[in-house]
Amino acid sequence: MGGISSPIPNESAHSHAATPDHNSKLKSIKEVAESPNLLSNIPSNYAYFPEGAASAVDNNDSESHLLDHDSIPVIDFSLLQSASLDQRSKVIGDLGDACQRWGFFMVVNHGVPKILMDSMLDKCNEFFNLTSEEKRKFEGKHVLDPIRCGTSFNTAVEEVNFWRDYLKVMVHPQFHSPSKPPRFRYQVPTTDANLITFHVNARPH
Repeated sequence: MGGISSPIPNESAHSHAATPDHNSKLKSIKEVAESPNLLSNIPSNYAYFPEGAASAVDNNDSESHLLDHDSIPVIDFSLLQSASLDQRSKVIGDLGDACQRWGFFMVVNHGVPKILMDSMLDKCNEFFNLTSEEKRKFEGKHVLDPIRCGTSFNTAVEEVNFWRDYLKVMVHPQFHSPSKPPRFRYQVPTTDANLITFHVNARPH
């Protein structure tokens, strides 16, 4: 399961308008977002300017031009249980397209109670609000480590980092959880059990 993250490369209006700061290399996107100089200086490893973006910023309609993208893909989870083969095939096709074109999507009508989602988000926020030193204990050394947190994807080889911090924990077949925050390890099994239930119920019968 993943934590709160922002996996979109630096294509926000702020990232185009601000000036890269080549002298600053912050460890996480949380530090970048909370920096008082964010609107004027972005660390160079988080500054991404696609070809043609610089000239677009000079245009009067640059704001609408830069933000005129497709909407984030929305997947209706309930359609996986539809009696209509056409509907099930369509949502599976939409899911594949979202993975290929975007790499992420938003799920609606999934049946997970809002109170459960809010509680899980609260615990994830508690984790990301730990100090950098506390979170560093869970960085992990290998991609298959049962508990890993970090920023971007692979900062060791990337010239430009993605605007996301992440927490990944393996909960099956053996349960793992960071020791901090204390309540996190009690929330994860409840969330995981609900997700498994909804996954089984969504399978075609």
